[in-house]
Amino acid sequence: MLNKKTIKTIVFLAFLALTLQVSAQEGVVMIDQDSDIETLLEYKKDIRTVDLYKIQVYSGTRSGAENTRRHFLNAYGEWPVNMEFDSPNTKIWVGNFRSRLEADKALLKIKRKYANAFIFKPKKDKKK
Repeated sequence: MLNKKTIKTIVFLAFLALTLQVSAQEGVVMIDQDSDIETLLEYKKDIRTVDLYKIQVYSGTRSGAENTRRHFLNAYGEWPVNMEFDSPNTKIWVGNFRSRLEADKALLKIKRKYANAFIFKPKKDKKK
Protein backbone atom coordinates (compact mmCIF):
# COMPACT_ATOMS: atom_id res chain seq x y z
CA MET A 1 0.00 0.00 0.00
CA LEU A 2 1.10 3.62 -0.64
CA ASN A 3 1.94 5.85 2.26
CA LYS A 4 0.51 9.36 2.72
CA LYS A 5 3.65 11.10 1.53
CA THR A 6 3.63 9.23 -1.78
CA ILE A 7 -0.10 9.97 -2.32
CA LYS A 8 0.46 13.68 -1.68
CA THR A 9 3.35 13.70 -4.15
CA ILE A 10 1.26 11.96 -6.84
CA VAL A 11 -1.65 14.40 -6.32
CA PHE A 12 0.72 17.36 -6.46
CA LEU A 13 2.30 16.11 -9.69
CA ALA A 14 -1.15 15.50 -11.20
CA PHE A 15 -2.24 19.09 -10.44
CA LEU A 16 1.06 20.39 -11.76
CA ALA A 17 0.60 18.48 -15.02
CA LEU A 18 -2.95 19.84 -15.41
CA THR A 19 -1.87 23.43 -14.88
CA LEU A 20 0.90 23.15 -17.45
CA GLN A 21 -1.57 22.10 -20.11
CA VAL A 22 -4.01 24.96 -19.44
CA SER A 23 -3.16 27.99 -21.52
CA ALA A 24 -4.76 31.41 -21.71
CA GLN A 25 -6.52 32.56 -24.81
CA GLU A 26 -4.69 35.08 -26.93
CA GLY A 27 -6.22 37.42 -29.43
CA VAL A 28 -5.82 40.65 -31.31
CA VAL A 29 -8.23 43.51 -30.78
CA MET A 30 -8.94 45.64 -33.81
CA ILE A 31 -10.61 49.00 -33.22
CA ASP A 32 -12.55 50.33 -36.17
CA GLN A 33 -13.62 53.88 -35.41
CA ASP A 34 -14.71 56.82 -37.47
CA SER A 35 -11.92 59.28 -38.28
CA ASP A 36 -14.10 62.14 -37.05
CA ILE A 37 -13.71 60.90 -33.46
CA GLU A 38 -10.10 62.12 -33.37
CA THR A 39 -11.22 65.50 -34.68
CA LEU A 40 -13.93 65.73 -32.03
CA LEU A 41 -11.46 64.83 -29.29
CA GLU A 42 -9.11 67.60 -30.43
CA TYR A 43 -12.02 70.04 -30.55
CA LYS A 44 -13.08 69.06 -27.05
CA LYS A 45 -9.56 69.78 -25.77
CA ASP A 46 -9.87 73.34 -27.08
CA ILE A 47 -13.22 73.95 -25.39
CA ARG A 48 -13.14 75.07 -21.79
CA THR A 49 -14.19 71.76 -20.29
CA VAL A 50 -11.34 71.68 -17.82
CA ASP A 51 -10.13 74.15 -15.25
CA LEU A 52 -7.47 76.31 -16.80
CA TYR A 53 -4.81 78.43 -15.20
CA LYS A 54 -3.72 81.81 -16.51
CA ILE A 55 -0.98 84.23 -15.60
CA GLN A 56 -1.73 87.92 -15.11
CA VAL A 57 1.17 90.13 -16.12
CA TYR A 58 -0.47 93.57 -16.00
CA SER A 59 -3.40 95.44 -14.49
CA GLY A 60 -3.88 99.14 -15.11
CA THR A 61 -4.78 101.61 -17.86
CA ARG A 62 -5.74 100.57 -21.35
CA SER A 63 -2.72 102.24 -22.94
CA GLY A 64 -0.41 100.53 -20.46
CA ALA A 65 -2.12 97.21 -21.21
CA GLU A 66 -1.65 97.67 -24.95
CA ASN A 67 2.06 98.47 -24.46
CA THR A 68 2.51 95.48 -22.14
CA ARG A 69 0.71 93.19 -24.59
CA ARG A 70 2.92 94.33 -27.47
CA HIS A 71 6.14 93.94 -25.45
CA PHE A 72 5.04 90.56 -24.10
CA LEU A 73 4.30 89.20 -27.57
CA ASN A 74 7.76 90.33 -28.72
CA ALA A 75 9.46 88.66 -25.75
CA TYR A 76 7.30 85.52 -25.45
CA GLY A 77 5.42 84.34 -28.50
CA GLU A 78 4.67 80.86 -27.19
CA TRP A 79 1.50 81.62 -25.16
CA PRO A 80 -1.77 83.26 -26.14
CA VAL A 81 -2.26 86.76 -24.72
CA ASN A 82 -5.67 88.24 -23.86
CA MET A 83 -6.54 91.78 -22.90
CA GLU A 84 -9.47 91.74 -20.47
CA PHE A 85 -11.37 94.75 -19.17
CA ASP A 86 -12.38 94.41 -15.53
CA SER A 87 -13.69 97.79 -14.40
CA PRO A 88 -11.77 100.04 -13.81
CA ASN A 89 -8.62 98.22 -14.99
CA THR A 90 -7.52 96.53 -18.17
CA LYS A 91 -5.63 93.30 -17.54
CA ILE A 92 -3.22 91.22 -19.59
CA TRP A 93 -3.73 87.49 -19.14
CA VAL A 94 -1.38 84.93 -20.59
CA GLY A 95 -1.87 81.29 -21.50
CA ASN A 96 -4.37 78.49 -21.05
CA PHE A 97 -2.44 76.13 -18.83
CA ARG A 98 -4.05 72.76 -18.09
CA SER A 99 -2.14 72.13 -14.87
CA ARG A 100 -0.65 74.17 -12.08
CA LEU A 101 2.74 72.64 -12.84
CA GLU A 102 2.62 73.83 -16.44
CA ALA A 103 1.65 77.32 -15.26
CA ASP A 104 4.45 77.35 -12.66
CA LYS A 105 7.03 76.51 -15.32
CA ALA A 106 5.79 79.36 -17.52
CA LEU A 107 5.69 81.74 -14.55
CA LEU A 108 9.37 81.13 -13.86
CA LYS A 109 10.20 82.36 -17.37
CA ILE A 110 7.74 85.27 -17.29
CA LYS A 111 8.88 86.56 -13.88
CA ARG A 112 12.28 87.42 -15.40
CA LYS A 113 10.69 90.42 -17.15
CA TYR A 114 7.37 90.77 -15.31
CA ALA A 115 8.15 90.52 -11.59
CA ASN A 116 4.53 91.13 -10.50
CA ALA A 117 3.09 88.29 -12.60
CA PHE A 118 1.00 85.69 -10.79
CA ILE A 119 -1.04 82.55 -11.52
CA PHE A 120 -4.80 82.38 -11.09
CA LYS A 121 -7.87 80.44 -12.18
CA PRO A 122 -10.36 82.64 -14.00
CA LYS A 123 -13.97 82.39 -12.89
CA LYS A 124 -16.11 80.43 -15.31
CA ASP A 125 -18.76 82.34 -17.20
CA LYS A 126 -22.24 81.29 -16.13
CA LYS A 127 -23.61 82.23 -19.57
CA LYS A 128 -21.67 79.45 -21.32
